[in-house]
Amino acid sequence: MENELIIEEIKKLKVERNAVILSHFYTRGEVQEVADFIGDSLSLCKAAVSSKADVIVFAGVHFMAESAAIISPQKTVLLPVPDAGCPMADMVTAESLRAAKEKHPEAAVVCYVNSSAAVKAESDICCTSANAINVVNSIEEREIIFIPDKNLGAFVSLHTDKKIHVWPGFCHVHDNISEENLEELKKLHPDAEFLAHPECRPEVLKFADRVLSTSGIVNEVESSGSTEFIIGTEREIVRNLKRKYPGKKFYPASEKAFCYNMKKITLEAILNSLQNMEYEIHVPENIRVKAKRTLDRMLEINRS
Repeated sequence: MENELIIEEIKKLKVERNAVILSHFYTRGEVQEVADFIGDSLSLCKAAVSSKADVIVFAGVHFMAESAAIISPQKTVLLPVPDAGCPMADMVTAESLRAAKEKHPEAAVVCYVNSSAAVKAESDICCTSANAINVVNSIEEREIIFIPDKNLGAFVSLHTDKKIHVWPGFCHVHDNISEENLEELKKLHPDAEFLAHPECRPEVLKFADRVLSTSGIVNEVESSGSTEFIIGTEREIVRNLKRKYPGKKFYPASEKAFCYNMKKITLEAILNSLQNMEYEIHVPENIRVKAKRTLDRMLEINRS
């Protein structure tokens, strides 16, 4: 089917199913066009909570759909492509986390939302890249096990006096951005403002004018007086910004900053998901209740 026909059918089925499509910034442009809400992990969590829909179709990866199912158990949550996963989320398991907790019994576990439900259930509180510093500084414990992103953990450690035990996980999208990339881009575009995601390596963040979540990067472009930007996150953001701000110039920090799992979500997959109510995300209740506590704690801090 042509994209226009698929889009029309998706719109019709959304009404019939009382469904909402939540899309991450890193998905394909045409997928974002049919989404009811586009955002980063934190804003998508909030959208899932506030949605009045009966069905949530998650245009993203598995941990995101799982999070929606955790906080909205009364809703049907669908992931159009069941193997759209997150390699970083797979870098920590409930078993390995339990071992770390035994090693550091006085530490609180701050769990990046890019993690499985089982790992969230073993954690004390969740965070996203937008609120990680606030989350770490809000809790009483002076010692923190920060999972699973080592780069985000290292960035947070610069903004707290707490002892941070950093997990050795990473996001391949942001870890692919190198110091050499930035040195070259800074020479080519000396007036460009470098906006970097905190999942980037510490040596890359040294070049950054601002270190921001994905939503923060988008907002900064809107409010900044600069007309040139180097964008240190997934390259779909560059395409989005070029469409939205044709009078400004944008350069990807690396052409290798590409999330292949996000790109698995297509219009055809969303259509199939709505037609056949596939693929529903189920979280065992004993895990869901514990994982919801960590997400609720994060959302409560963000509201305060």
